[in-house]
This record gives sequence, structure tokens and C-alpha cells, in this order.
Amino acid sequence: TLLKIAPNGMAEFQEKMRQQLESSMHKELERLLSTGNGEEAKKDFDGFKKLFHRFLQVKGPSVDWAKINRPPEDSIQPYEKIRVKGQSDGVSVGVALSKLVVVKLNGGLGTSMGCKGPKSLISVRNENTFLDLTVQQIEHLNKTYNANVPLVLMNSFNTDEDTQKILQKYTHHRVKIHTFNQSRYPRINKESLLPVATNLGLTGENAESWYPPGHGDIYASFYNSGLLDQLIAEGKEYIFVSNIDNLGATVDLHILSHLMSQPSDKRCEFVMEVTDKTRADVKGGTLIQYEGKLRLLEIAQVPKAHVDEFKSVTKFKIFNTNNLWISLPAIKRLQEKNSMDMEIIVNPKTLDGGLNVIQLETAVGAAIKSFDNALGINVPRSRFLPVKTTSDLLLVMSNLYSLEAGSLTMSEKREFPTTPHVKLGSSFTKVQDFLRRFESIPDMLELDHLTVSGDVTFGKQVAVKGTVIIIANHGDRIDIPAGAMLENKIVSGNLRILDH
Repeated sequence: TLLKIAPNGMAEFQEKMRQQLESSMHKELERLLSTGNGEEAKKDFDGFKKLFHRFLQVKGPSVDWAKINRPPEDSIQPYEKIRVKGQSDGVSVGVALSKLVVVKLNGGLGTSMGCKGPKSLISVRNENTFLDLTVQQIEHLNKTYNANVPLVLMNSFNTDEDTQKILQKYTHHRVKIHTFNQSRYPRINKESLLPVATNLGLTGENAESWYPPGHGDIYASFYNSGLLDQLIAEGKEYIFVSNIDNLGATVDLHILSHLMSQPSDKRCEFVMEVTDKTRADVKGGTLIQYEGKLRLLEIAQVPKAHVDEFKSVTKFKIFNTNNLWISLPAIKRLQEKNSMDMEIIVNPKTLDGGLNVIQLETAVGAAIKSFDNALGINVPRSRFLPVKTTSDLLLVMSNLYSLEAGSLTMSEKREFPTTPHVKLGSSFTKVQDFLRRFESIPDMLELDHLTVSGDVTFGKQVAVKGTVIIIANHGDRIDIPAGAMLENKIVSGNLRILDH
């Protein structure tokens, strides 16, 4: 009998522990609120309490691997089919655009590329920043179709102030720009599960105590800001959401007209643009069928024993680009019913002082299972052109792409539509170091693969073709001379070119 009772007793004990942890968290949050102007923080803390409550309830991996199925054929449509259908649907472009809002996720900093401030303010092409290109794209759309598509930026407490300053330069552009802020949540100590912050301040010892909780926070923050209701009142029906550093995420009129042509009772409330996986994308989230619903599966949710299977290009052929088309009235409905269901991502971090913390996050695409008639569209790879590293930056700055009205397109002079594989070593990580090492960006039209490691610099008008590997060993330096043409070459050793 003891054995029969024990599991119940264990469950009771665990429940008591959960209640104690939750009670301690609530007390600590109240104490933090009392240390400063708590009005803004109170809204954020209400959201955090819900997330923390769910975090304490979750046991083990959030998916049962045996229940995972490939999505049904019709749940992921090929882009070509949507494109052809869109041309015959008869919805005028002007009408469709009048219902659209473009939302860019603008919460990230440029730290991974060695830059201070918002990532969106890094120059990527001809002195244009990510934000400049976004504004140019939408302005071009508005002028071409006499439309009024607004741009909404979801900022974080890390990026808001710098972004607001720069927005003044767009006042005479034909784009109405709105902003709202992501929540600010407290990082929690991995052991005690209590906030590490001592007060509500963002500076000094508290600088590392807060975080923006992932882009899944868009739904609650958008709703709480009042902007969602304002846009619905203006007759807007869909948002097109993407990361601001994805230069391929332009407004696609075929997908938009497909959405607008659905009968009102069968309206597709959520479209996720997916694209075929390559070896470089094995960690990207994928779409699965789970308990009768389309669902996003992220690598963080996969049980350890199945990670290799998840990364396999044969079983999971596509991944999420994070270009999403979402119904505004549906977001409002789900927020008001409190039925937006997103898995919690537990992100472990180590602070500068060595303290281990966790931050609880959610992903915007994970809500797909809460929406009606959700659909995946398998889009061309060109709609996924993220700039996460200086290796990506080299590609988009090169003659592989031409720039027109804020949009980058692969040059017609390139024979293969695939993007070359570029790996620049740690000497190139920071943007300023990267720029210093190239006197001009090499001609890369015929490049397949470029690896550069060590202390390497490039002179003016260098061309790289085929597979080029340049390795300067520790203590050596290689200067690629101006005008050099490297085709299928491995360059190693020491090559110094000095002015005399």
C-alpha cells in the first residue's frame, strides 16, 4: 500500500513546492515594483507571472515524439501554386494592400556583430541600414499602387530609444511608422528561480537583470499597446511579420491576394512561409502535424535522443523562415480569450559575473496551432536572406545582389540561383574589422565556397571563383593583392604586400 500511496504523496509534495515557488516569485515581483515607477512594469509582470506559472506546470519535453507526423500534403502549399492562383483571383492589389500592415521585429542589438545599439541601424548596402531598406520597400509599394501600408516596429527596451531618434529622418517619406515595445521580463536565478534584479533600474548592477522575452511576446504586447485595436478600426486585416534582418522578407503580393480571396468563413488566419532545408539550416524550426493541428517544432523542444533525426534533411524537409501573415481580428480574439498557446523556451545564460540564470521565452510561430485554417507556403529560398554574421554581410554587399527600391535580388549575371557558402574566421566577426580587411568587396558572381581564416586582407577589385580557401596560420598574414583573381585555389602560409 505504501507504494500505491507514494506517487500521490509525491504529486502533492510537488504541487506544494510549485505553490511556494510561485508565492515567493509574486512577493519578489511586488518588492521590485515598490522600488521605482512600477506602472509600466506592472503590465509586464502580469504577463511574466502567467509565463512563470506555465513554466512550473511543464514536466519534461513538450512533445511526445511518437505522436509527430509529417504535415498533410495540402497543409503546405507550393509557392508556385499560390502565385498562379493569386493572378486569377481578381482581388485588386490596391484593395488588398489597404488591409495590410507590415510589422518588423526590431528588438535585437548588433552585439553579435560587434556593434553598439539596434541591429537594424547597421549599414548593409550603399550606406543603407536594415531600417532604411525596409522604409524604401514600403514607400515604393505605397507610391506604385497609391496605397497606405503602415510600418510597425516592435522594439525592445534595448532598442527603443535609439530607434525613436532615427525615425525622425523618415518624416517626409510616404510611410506611416508606428512603434510599440516588447515586454521587459526579469531574468531568474537558475537555482532559486527568483529574479536577480535588486530594483527596477536598467543600469549598473541591474543592467543584465532584464530581457525581452522572445518574439512570441508580439501578441500580448501588440494587444496591450492599443495599436492592434487602432489598426483594426482603420480597416486593417492582416499583418506581415518578419525579422528586420531578413532582407528577403518583402511584401509578396501573390500571398497577400491569396489571403484576401478566401471566403470569409474559411479565412486563413495564419500563413507561415517555409523553405527547403539545406545543410546550413538543420537547426531551423519545422512544421509538423501533432494531435490534428499544424505545429511548429523547434530544436529546443526535441528530446535529446531525437536531435539527429530532427536535423535530418530527409525526414524534415522544410524550415520556418519566420515570415508570417497573421489575421488581426484573430489575434484580438485569441488574446481576449486568453487562448494563445505557445510552448515555453527555457534559455540558459551566464551573466558577466558568472551567475547562471534562465530566461523564459516564446516564439511567434509557435502560436500557429491556435489559429484557424493555418497554412504553410513553401517559398523560394530568396525570401530568406538573413544577415546574422559578417559572412552574410559580405554576400549582401557583393555584386551577387542588385538593389532596387530597397529590395535585394540575385544578379541575373549569376548562372546558379544558389547562394555561395561563405565562412569568415574570427578576425572578421566585428563589422569594423570586417570593413578594414576589404579595400573593396570582391567579385563573387562565380563563387561556390569561400573560407577565410586568420589575419587576411583583400586589396581592391579581387575576384573569387569556384572554391577558394585562404588560411593564414597563427603569426602569419596574407594580403590578397589588388586585382587578384582566385579560382579554385587554396592559399596558405605568409604573403605580405608592403608599400615602399
